[in-house]
Amino acid sequence: MNLVEKLRIWWYELTGSDELPLDREVTSWLVSLTLHLAVLILLATLAFLLPNNDQYMITSVPLDVEEDLLPEEVHFSELTPVEIGALGNESVTNAEAAAPIEADISEILTEIEPISVIGEMPALDANVKMLTAPNPSDTMLVKGTGNVGTTAAVGAIDRITNEILLSLEQRPTLVVWLFDESGSLQSQREAISKRFNRVYEELGVVEAAGNPAFKHDEDKPLLTVVASFESTTTVYNKKPTGELEEIQDAMQAIDEKAAMIYENPEAASGQENVFGAVAQLAREYRKFRTRAPQRNVMLVVFTDESGNDFQNVDLAVETCKRSVIPVYVVGVPAPFGRRQAYVKYVDPDPRYDQSPQYVPVDSGPESLMPERIKLHFLGRNDGDERLESGFGAFGLARLAYETGGIFFSVHPNRRDGHVGRGQIDSMTTHLSRFFDPLVMRNYRPDYISESEYRSRLAGNMAKAALVQASSQSWTEQMEDIRLRFPVADEAELARSLSMAQREAAKLEPKLMQLVGTLAQGERDRDEITEPRWRAGYDLAMGRALAAKVRTEGYNTMLAMAKQGMKFEKPNNDTWVLRPSNKVTTGSVLSKEGEKARMYLERVVEEHGDTPWAYLAAKELETPFGWEWTETFTNVIARRQNQGNGNANPQPRMDNVPPKKPKRPVPKL
Repeated sequence: MNLVEKLRIWWYELTGSDELPLDREVTSWLVSLTLHLAVLILLATLAFLLPNNDQYMITSVPLDVEEDLLPEEVHFSELTPVEIGALGNESVTNAEAAAPIEADISEILTEIEPISVIGEMPALDANVKMLTAPNPSDTMLVKGTGNVGTTAAVGAIDRITNEILLSLEQRPTLVVWLFDESGSLQSQREAISKRFNRVYEELGVVEAAGNPAFKHDEDKPLLTVVASFESTTTVYNKKPTGELEEIQDAMQAIDEKAAMIYENPEAASGQENVFGAVAQLAREYRKFRTRAPQRNVMLVVFTDESGNDFQNVDLAVETCKRSVIPVYVVGVPAPFGRRQAYVKYVDPDPRYDQSPQYVPVDSGPESLMPERIKLHFLGRNDGDERLESGFGAFGLARLAYETGGIFFSVHPNRRDGHVGRGQIDSMTTHLSRFFDPLVMRNYRPDYISESEYRSRLAGNMAKAALVQASSQSWTEQMEDIRLRFPVADEAELARSLSMAQREAAKLEPKLMQLVGTLAQGERDRDEITEPRWRAGYDLAMGRALAAKVRTEGYNTMLAMAKQGMKFEKPNNDTWVLRPSNKVTTGSVLSKEGEKARMYLERVVEEHGDTPWAYLAAKELETPFGWEWTETFTNVIARRQNQGNGNANPQPRMDNVPPKKPKRPVPKL
């Protein structure tokens, strides 16, 4: 009998049931579990009972380490310094900037290394004293600033001489001198020609000492090309020369050609294609940058106009930049926000009329697109006053800026304060006011391509609105308005008031469109960071609003007068409309007047000693409102004197020399 049967019998005797509480499978599982537990207990017991001779001891003993001291690189003085900081004016952490203006794009020009070295250039002994002239100060002479003001071209020549010497210290140099053939540059060319001889005597000091290394032109450290331009470009020595006599002959040839054009206006084409000439000469002589022996190449341009081939400015800039040819321009200052200035012309022949004539010439603007609205100032007879922009014509200034050169704006009457027409020299553009070049540096125009310029306009509505508004007012003449209304009878007064209203009605839509255009960009105004654009937008908005308030208020005052007004003094016979500090023609106009004042005062406060601040202050001189006043002008008596034909005859002048004949002004 097996174990299971025995358990079943035992369970039956105990409970009376034949079925065990555990079946066969459960029983087998319990037996297996019992056996495995017994084996584990046995193994654990053996691990503790068997002997173990391996013993370990962990100890910690401090080690003697010799410290290697670092060499002392910094010594701290116990003395307290008088000044601390990094050449800063504000605080210890502000370092003085190395350049006056942060560049939009950092340009690193890679110099072209010569293919092979065939010889060494001896260093120049620069013990000769440099020429001096009315140069601008060194703090103003920064390459790529776009403008340097000076009172004479000879001052610019001296600075260029220094640039040539610096170039010669680096490697042999080729200088290309390019002259405008126009008659207005004749006196400047004469002064430059005289200076030229001294400049080359100074630069040729080593050759003059008889150094045998300079026997041939190609061995000389300084070579020269002389060229001129009008509608085409003329090169007077196509092979670069180092002989002063050849250079003098070329300068003489330019003077003779310019004199011929000056005396015979029909010989002049009227075109000054300066950018095409620069690109042509840069392409022709860039081989000196790449062929051995490698030379630096510099291009110096003399002109007093902005050029007639502006479409070639990108070509000229890219050609010179690729060839690493800096361009130095000796030009004239551009009028602020205007394309034309007026040259004072006096006939050089005393046999002809010597009265001055003012001839328009293209010498601006200073920006790629117009950035100044064109509005007359109410009640002033100064017309469209020409101010100095602080920079040269855009194309030429950009050419100098982007190639690493300098633009010299030459004006012999540069001074502080107002400059009248009688104070300027003959053959000089009349600019009524000049501004501090150090201040104007912060207001440099954007010297970039047209595509980049338009891209920036698209990125800011305030800038785009300013350019659009300036373009509108640029082509439309804003008219002055009538302020005096004589009263011969009521019917005539009504007619004169209606005629004045008609003129104001023509002006109102233009001003409303101008203000509306500028208002489209108002939400982006605070996003502008450049001082030039902020000043330009604020001035335009302030002036446009001021003109709108005055014009609409003027029209309202005329309408009131047509309803009937009586003189307080019976003898008075003329109504005079005068500006008033109070805008009494409606709350809307009053609010717009306050807004105009806010914009204009902000320009004066934030942009002092600039053309924008000057124009804003000038606008603020005239109140925005109107008031009627009365006066006596003896209208009836004047009408009678005009109608009876009894005007007093002019007194006879005896022994008066006859007037000299006047001949047409030549092409300047």
